[in-house]
Amino acid sequence: MSNEIPNNVDLDHDPQLRRALSVWHPHYLDWWRDSGPDGFDTSQIYLRTAISASADGWANYGYVKTADYRWGIFLAPAANRTIGFGDNFGAPVWQMVPGELRKELRRIIVTQGDTEPASVEQNRELGRIAPSLYDLRNILQLNVEEGRHLWAMVYLLHKHFGRDGREEAEELLTRRSGHPDHPRILNAFNAPVRDWLDYFSFSMFADRDGKYQLAALAESAFDPLARTTRFMLTEEAFHMFVGESGIQRVVARTADVMRESGRPDVLDLGAIPLEIVQKYINHWYTLSLDLFGSEDSSNAAAYFATGLKGRFQEDDQPDHSALDQIYELRKPDGSIDQIPMRRAMNAVLRDSFVADCARGLRRWNRELERRNVDTLLYLPVPSFNRSVGALSGTPCDPKGNRLETGEFDRRRSEWLPTEDDRALMRQLMHPVYEPGKIASWIAPPAKGVDGRPALEFEYVRFN
Repeated sequence: MSNEIPNNVDLDHDPQLRRALSVWHPHYLDWWRDSGPDGFDTSQIYLRTAISASADGWANYGYVKTADYRWGIFLAPAANRTIGFGDNFGAPVWQMVPGELRKELRRIIVTQGDTEPASVEQNRELGRIAPSLYDLRNILQLNVEEGRHLWAMVYLLHKHFGRDGREEAEELLTRRSGHPDHPRILNAFNAPVRDWLDYFSFSMFADRDGKYQLAALAESAFDPLARTTRFMLTEEAFHMFVGESGIQRVVARTADVMRESGRPDVLDLGAIPLEIVQKYINHWYTLSLDLFGSEDSSNAAAYFATGLKGRFQEDDQPDHSALDQIYELRKPDGSIDQIPMRRAMNAVLRDSFVADCARGLRRWNRELERRNVDTLLYLPVPSFNRSVGALSGTPCDPKGNRLETGEFDRRRSEWLPTEDDRALMRQLMHPVYEPGKIASWIAPPAKGVDGRPALEFEYVRFN
């Protein structure tokens, strides 16, 4: 089975797991054909394929059809770990699921696993309007890697959760992003991704949420989960790069056209106005903030206490018990909620995410400053457009100014993408599949993939 499913989990000597995966695999391929990238089944794509968990060379590159991609199962190398936080700090990590935590661990794995196929479903159609072969190759790379991340979670379900795990693994292939009756678990993964500005924003913000969720799970006392998510983070870095660099390229192109034309309204010149870029940032950033959950959470406290889920880079924290600390949540009205630190772990993780996003904004704004563009992009305040947690439903604009009752609904078109905005984006975005060429609304990438030229390389061979 190692030839069909590259792995470092000894599948060849685990007949029960092999049987379970051999039943699930064809269902996965049916899902991929039904919900994976549309229109490129016969194309040869220059893709990266994970082949090991070795730091010396964990992947190789080559042309492959997406349906023939070898989705592997890899855990980061084993280490002499002890539990790094919570009530069992310093105790040995677990190799098997503790019976009393079985339900909670399964819930964590299923929720994480559900995001992976969802993102494939969300951007199923975008290859048809890709701005270059480089970008087309990147979106297909993300799709196959999100598929591999699904395999990573399904492996844990099959290996450690018996019949319940097998049923959950089937359900991961049954739900669909945006389906009215059987949607994905988290709201951001049911939101439509209809153009490349959507896609870059999603990869910048929702995938960055994924980074912090995976990093928190990489601290888990359940060692197979920790090792699985540590390896997933290797691929997740590329996903965030695609989003961050994609918007940076959009901003750079817009700034160039603004400088050349001397006006901010550049849509008729084939570029995306900064006003629309800001709306997409507002939309996807706030959806991604909601992914962290409530700022005051008994589940978060229980996960930390029992060792299921830690903080980002837990080793750097001064106190791994978090028993005597308080988290201060500042509300829009100026009041402060004092939350016991363990109950505030979602907020702590979210704060790390916000700081990381701010660094990305600074890079985008440098593109504007270098071209003497006065308008700068920004992150909306955490209370804007929220649907989850203590800040949910706060009537304010993106800068935090309080609004009268009903004013947000009347003015939402000023701050969030409208159907007209999205229609304009679709009119602007036409496929560019010729090597050396790129669409008018985005700047070329700084460098290519795997040492190849950025644009003058045939990243996709159409058949």
